[in-house]
Formats: sequence, structure tokens, C-alpha cells
Amino acid sequence: MKAKRVLVDTDVVLDCLLDRVPFANDATAVLALCEQGSVRGFITPLIISNTYYLLRRISKASHNDVIDKLKVLLSILGVLPMDENTVLIALNSDFKDFEDALQNTAAEQISDIDFIVTRNVKDYSKSSLEVLHPHDFVNIHLCP
Repeated sequence: MKAKRVLVDTDVVLDCLLDRVPFANDATAVLALCEQGSVRGFITPLIISNTYYLLRRISKASHNDVIDKLKVLLSILGVLPMDENTVLIALNSDFKDFEDALQNTAAEQISDIDFIVTRNVKDYSKSSLEVLHPHDFVNIHLCP
């Protein structure tokens, strides 16, 4: 059986890396599923950039420490492509938040992405993909 393919949104990545209570356990479980290979996880270049910026700002971590964390993250998750077409589609979408529009468009352009995993489920209401909260995603995949 082919592993499900998911876009892991920025908030889930940050919940794990910053150990944000009460969300860290579910976020860590999502990434653990990806690391184990039972789920194939992806992020976008924008998620990498946002994560770098926010880890530096919030945790006051050094450049090298953040780069090391991102390298570990990229050993677990793949990166979806984003190009001019992605941006144009996102600009013309019905999404109210442009960042979410970019993430969603990148995921929709890859025909075999099954889910978007995010705590901001309502922000993806215009998505053609199934959007799940990390807690729900983990429950589905750990208790099928």
C-alpha cells in the first residue's frame, strides 16, 4: 500500500520544533509518521523560509543551529516545488491569506498529495484537498 502524501503546514513544524504546548505532541507525532515512512510528508520553500525566520526570532537560536534543525527536517520531509505558475494561481485564488494560497496551490499542483495537515483548518476551506488538524490526522493514522 502506498504511503499517504501530506503537506505539513508551518504551524505544525513550529509546534514540534518550538515544543509549543499543547500542540507539540500531535505535531511531533505527525513528523514521526513521516520519519517512519508510514506517511510521506512535504513542505514548501516558503515553509522553510518562515520556519527559519521564526526560529531565529522566537527561540533566539543562532543561524547555524537553525540551519542544522532545517537539515534534519529536510531529512524527514520532501519539498514541493513553487514557481511562477504557483504564484499566479495563488494570486487568483479565493483564499483570503496569500501564504495559505501559496501552500495550497503547491500541494494541489502535485496530483498525489492526499492531505494538508494544519491547525488552521478553516483557512484552507477553499482547498480541493482534504485538510486535517494534526490531532485528527494522527488519530486516523495511528488508529485506522
